[in-house]
This record gives sequence, C-alpha cells and structure tokens, in this order.
Amino acid sequence: MANTYLKGLLKKIKLNESTISMFLGALVVLVIGVLIFNYFRSYKQPEKKQNQAQIATTIPTNQEVNAKQLPTTYTVKKGDNLWKIAEKTYGSGYNWVDIAKENKLANPGLLAIGQNLTIPQAQVIRPKTTVFGTTINGNSYTVTKGDSLWKIAVRAYGDGYQWVKIARENKLVHPNLIHAGNILKIPR
Repeated sequence: MANTYLKGLLKKIKLNESTISMFLGALVVLVIGVLIFNYFRSYKQPEKKQNQAQIATTIPTNQEVNAKQLPTTYTVKKGDNLWKIAEKTYGSGYNWVDIAKENKLANPGLLAIGQNLTIPQAQVIRPKTTVFGTTINGNSYTVTKGDSLWKIAVRAYGDGYQWVKIARENKLVHPNLIHAGNILKIPR
C-alpha cells in the first residue's frame, strides 16, 4: 500500500515537474532580489552614532584668496599638471583654468619640465558642497561603516577632492579600500 502511494506521488510530481520548477525558480529570484535590496539599502544608509549630532554645513561657492600672496611664477616640475599646480598655489585644483588662460596655453594638458607659468591673482574656486555628518576638526579620524576618503575629505576640508591629501599622508596603496576602525591622519 505504501509502495503504491509513493509511486502515485512520484507520478504526480513528474507530471507537474515544469510547474514546480517554475515556482522554485521564481522563489530563488525573489530571495536574491530581497538580498540585493537589503545590501544596497544598508550601504546607502550608514550607521548613525547616538552620541554625535548630525550637522549639515554648506561651503560657499567662491572664496577670496587668503591674505597670503600668491607666487607670481611657477616652474613646472616632473609629474606636474595644471590641476596639481593650482592645488599648490591656490589650494583648489579648479583654478587650473585661470593659469591656462593667463599663460595662453593652446593645449593645457601639455606642459614642459622647466616651463615658467605666470600665476594670476584670482578668486579661489570651490564647488558648492553640502556636508552631512559631524565636521572633522582633529588631526586623526577613526573610520566608521559607510565612510570613504571622499566623504572624510568633505567633512574635514569642505572639499571632496582633498581626499588625495589623506591618501598620501596615510600612504594608502589602495585608497578605495578603507575599513571601519582604521585610524587615519588628517593633514592640516
């Protein structure tokens, strides 16, 4: 009797095999979809610490050049490009355009080692940036879940492009790989 019941059950399963396979396939797709959704939802919403107040700060678009005088000329060194030169002289790479215009460079990407460039007086260009989270004022920072060098630079300097300073100071071989708990030096 049990043997005939088992044969009947196996026969029913065999007849409905395509329906069962489709149901199991849909179930697998649904489970994977839920896992992917949860992964991206947790990635975009980093943990908030209860003891830290969340602050939103807006950095102004254009700021006057500091009271210090800019150099009037700059001699191109090996590895220089206009962005790096603008960062060294103005503190913002966005001012590379001012240097290119002043020197009437036909191809701003082509600089010769030893070439003398005139550095014009100009306003420091800083993109409008909104900082979410606590500002970083100290000389070190402990990485938390969801951090990136860009986010840390925005909170420390008000400029995400300054992430390079943090990477250099900490001798990071792979700057896109930082982990919660790492302590980074913040150069000032």
